[in-house]
Parts: sequence; C-alpha cells; structure tokens
Amino acid sequence: NGAPLLLVVVVCFGLSPVARSQSSDSCSTPASLAAGVSKLIPFDTSNLTCFDAWSSENFIVRYTSSGSTWSFVLSAPDKGGYVAVGFSQDGAMVGSSAVAGWSSGNGVGGVAKQYKLGGTSSRSCPPDQGSLSLVAKNTLVVAQSSRIYVAFQFTAPQPTPYLIYAVGPSNTNPSGNGDYLAQHQVYTSAAVNYAAGTTSSAGGGAADTKKWHGAMAGLGWGVLMPVGIALARYFKKHDPFWFYAHISVQGVGFVLGVAGVVAGFKLNDDVPGGDTHQAIGITVLVLGCLQVLAFLARPDKSSKVRRYWNWYHHNVGRAAVACAAANIFIGLNIAHEGNAARAGYGIFLVVLALVAVFLEVKLWRSRRSG
Repeated sequence: NGAPLLLVVVVCFGLSPVARSQSSDSCSTPASLAAGVSKLIPFDTSNLTCFDAWSSENFIVRYTSSGSTWSFVLSAPDKGGYVAVGFSQDGAMVGSSAVAGWSSGNGVGGVAKQYKLGGTSSRSCPPDQGSLSLVAKNTLVVAQSSRIYVAFQFTAPQPTPYLIYAVGPSNTNPSGNGDYLAQHQVYTSAAVNYAAGTTSSAGGGAADTKKWHGAMAGLGWGVLMPVGIALARYFKKHDPFWFYAHISVQGVGFVLGVAGVVAGFKLNDDVPGGDTHQAIGITVLVLGCLQVLAFLARPDKSSKVRRYWNWYHHNVGRAAVACAAANIFIGLNIAHEGNAARAGYGIFLVVLALVAVFLEVKLWRSRRSG
C-alpha cells in the first residue's frame, strides 16, 4: 500500500534537480545562452561576455559590442513581476535610465521598455523615456523555464560605469498600470569593467562621494560661513570673543568647503546643470581662498588702508555666501533630492535672515543712541 506514496516521493525528488536547473542560469561553461532563448533574440548572441551580476537574486548579465552598438541580455528568475537593469554614471538610481521587462507567458510575448528614473515615485519614472539610444525593434523579453531574459541593444561609445538592478513586486504586472513600474522590492548597484567583464559593489564609490560632497560643501559654505559672518557683524562688543569665534567658525567652514569641492571634482559633471554647478563651486572656492589671503595680509587698525581692506573683506565674504547658497539649491536639484531637502535649507536661510534683521535693527538702535 505504501508503494504509490514511495513512487510519488521518488518522482518528486527526482524531478526537483531538473526544475532547479531549468530555473537557474550561470556563467559557467558554456556561458552562451540556451539555443531556445538565443533563436528568439533578433541579434547575434553567440559571443557574449557573461558575469554574475547579483548573486542573491540570481541575476546574470551578458553583453558584447560591435563598434558603437552594445548588446545586452539580462537573465533573472521570473517571479511574475518586472526585472530591470539601469545605467548610471555614479551608482545612484535617480537620474539614470533603465530597461525593465516582464513576461506574459512562455516564449516571446512579454514587455520591455526604457524608463527615465527621474525620482523615487512610480509617476516620476515614465515609460518610453530615457537617455539610452535603443536600437529599434531589438528590445524584447523572452520567458523560458521559469526565467525571464530582457534583451536590448543601444548605441553609445561606452556604457555608463555603473549598472543598477531591481526586482519588482511578485505577481504584479505593470501593464495593468499604464506600464508604470511599482516600487521595487529590492535593488542594488555595481561598478562594471566592460573590458575585463568584471563587476564590483558600488558601495563606497561615486554614490558615497556624492553624499560626502553635498554634506561637506553644504555645511561648510552654506551653513558655517554665514554664521561666521553674523558673529563678526553683531557680536563685536564682546571683544575678543567675536574675533576668535569668527575665525574658528570660518576656518572650519573653509576646510569643510574645500574638502567638499575636492570630492565634487571626482564626480561626473555630464548631467543637466552640472557645468553651472561646477563653475559656481569654483567661484566660491576662489572667493574663499581670497578671504584667507586677506586675513593673512590684514593691515593694522591704525593703517590708512584698513577701511579699504574692511570693504573688500566684507563684500567678498558676502558674495561667497550668496553664491554658495544659490549653488546648494542647484546641487540639490542635480542630485534629484526631494522637496524636503530644499525646504529644510530654505527654512534655515529664512530663520537666519530674520535673526539678522532683528540683530541689524538692534545694532542700528545702539549706534544711534550712542
């Protein structure tokens, strides 16, 4: 009586390796695509470089180039949702372009589209937009053996140095939502060496450099510098406290600002507004250096040229802070930061301005009464 049960167990265990092999893919020899997949892709897939893109999600990327035409095939488990690969200059998702695909059954018949990743919400990532010059009619999805293959070609001298991978919610078809993608369940990014066919984590790379650039430049030029100016203008009656507080705050702000600018030079400026942001940043750096030189060449209070030095020192400092404040908003826009970041810095400037007005009125009254 136990024979049927034993037979079922034997069959299930016997078929399980087959099922696993059908839903898996690897770059081990042979690294080429299965014939059943390759024949459904309209471009040559016989000489693709292969690497394990995302081990935890079993993402495999294959690619090759012919002149300026690059061919890519992303292979991933088919969980009923979308899979995507994005092309990024710095490892960040926002600001990049991606190709996402999802299946509608076995064989060709799925959907593959380019997306412009303009933000973190679904509506800020519109379909059929992006910076990739896709080759017409060569973007498609092949679904076989519980895997999905997103194949596409585009023209470019060289792909971006970072690839981004994402997995959408299981059993959620974007076609029912106007092809807009639901927020991914998980994603990661990695740096790719296309010549060697190798990949490495993007952590600690350009994405982190961008964060440090924004934090140091914003705090140094945009926060500490204006606070230092306020200390010098409104607290001179507390001598010599105001002087040491002024040079201490300005000194820390200058060091942080310079470090932020240096980090910025390591970032890619081939983004909308990047040239303007860089030019203003260099201007602020030059004005800051001129302030340091002015401090070192400060004439004695009894000198006849002291009044001209004061005028120069005060106005160059104000110009540096004004340029820095404007550049922070430009930088936040380039980084695609949310409205909260802009509002936060805007509120800081408004509060600082109100305090300055209050102290200015108080200073004017004390001079008038004196």
